[in-house]
Amino acid sequence: MGVSEKSAPSGVLAGSERLLDAPGIAIDRMPMLHVILDRMIAQCSENLRQLSAPPAFFSVDTVAARRVGDVLDAYENKVAIGVYHALAWDSRILIGLDHDFIFTLAEALFGGDGGEAPFTQGRKLSSLELRLAHKALDLFGRALQSAFSTVSDTAFKLERVETRLDFAVIAPRNAFGVTAKIKLRILGRHGEMFILIPQAALNSVRQQLGRNLSDDAAVRDPAWTRQIEGEIGRAEIEVRGVIEERHFLLGDIADLKVGGILQLKSTPSTRVRLECNAEPLFWCNLGQGDGVYTLRIDESMSREQEFVDEMLSR
Repeated sequence: MGVSEKSAPSGVLAGSERLLDAPGIAIDRMPMLHVILDRMIAQCSENLRQLSAPPAFFSVDTVAARRVGDVLDAYENKVAIGVYHALAWDSRILIGLDHDFIFTLAEALFGGDGGEAPFTQGRKLSSLELRLAHKALDLFGRALQSAFSTVSDTAFKLERVETRLDFAVIAPRNAFGVTAKIKLRILGRHGEMFILIPQAALNSVRQQLGRNLSDDAAVRDPAWTRQIEGEIGRAEIEVRGVIEERHFLLGDIADLKVGGILQLKSTPSTRVRLECNAEPLFWCNLGQGDGVYTLRIDESMSREQEFVDEMLSR
């Protein structure tokens, strides 16, 4: 997909035409970009299961090269924007969620069924909605990072969330970048997300984005597949049981001494959180058997309910 402008005088290319004429910059010369976006929206749907019981459906609406200023102006006063630092590219990218997206996500999170009329009155986002937007943007940044890992091993670090466009400018307003518009559908409602990657950021990976997957096609080896599955099944992982977590001030840590006693709020009936790689798995009951402590699995942990409880406790 390209960008068209009014024809320039003969022999002279308009700005965007010069951009798209440059090797590796035209959208249709970056087939991997569409693959990456498809992988990202699939991961976004999976990640949102942590926040919302109703299924969320994402679809890529448009992918185009546009000026940074034009993209931002289209969302004036109706968007929360995450500013990410792409460490390996030494550049920054944007992911924005419009207010309809955030309102719809909040309704799904807190048990709405889509039966009420959608909220249309223009207003600023509440502190709760901003925290929800921050959590969603963190999940979407991870999804984009995972999708890009096939062509570039870079981390997208969410630096901040902005609602004022003046603080979300990451490149000159007349500079070009690739923007993708993504639609969300949940509970019969719709919202919109956009991704903006400046040209300067794409320059470092445009060769990889120009790769054609059809050239990399290979026949699956069943024996190799079975071997990989077997090795994965025998992989050792570490799990841990967490009875209680506390937050300390730096001064409190400095005052700790050998022999000091930390008072815990837990009791013998307090459930233990079983987790692996910082991901909670189950609630367990603590017991003893044959001279050692034991954990009896009580129930699976609900990421959605845990997130709601965390939000409401702030």
